[in-house]
Parts: sequence; structure tokens; C-alpha cells
Amino acid sequence: MNANLSFSPRWSTSAYGDPADTSPVDLTALGEHLHLCRGSQGRLFSLHCAAERMNGIVAPRFITTLLVVTMMMTAILLVL
Repeated sequence: MNANLSFSPRWSTSAYGDPADTSPVDLTALGEHLHLCRGSQGRLFSLHCAAERMNGIVAPRFITTLLVVTMMMTAILLVL
């Protein structure tokens, strides 16, 4: 069973003969995103970013994380 897997992107980009430059709409969207990322939402946005970073760390190591948490809880219960 040979599966032909291709991990390359399945899209192509083109400027359709125009210069490859940003449009005003792109710049506006980028400005709004940058404003949001710089903390315009306050602490809630910072908390959301921290949660995403933790998810990025924990998700690929789910079993290991689960094992470490279980061992820590067991150790705490044995000490008490």
C-alpha cells in the first residue's frame, strides 16, 4: 500500500500581471491586526495569547504532560 503523500501547498499565487505590491485593503487589514496584537484588547487578549502558547507547548506532548501531571498529583497526595 503505497500512498503518494505530498506536503507541498496546493495553491498558487499570482499578481495577474500587476506589480506584486500590497493593496490599500491589505494594508488596512494588516494595520487592524497589528493594532489587535499590540494589546488593544488589554489583559484578556494577553491571557488568550498565553493560552495559545501553552497549547502550542502542551499539545504535541500530551501524553508526557499527562504523565507529569499525574506524577505531581500522586506526589502531592503522598506528602499530605
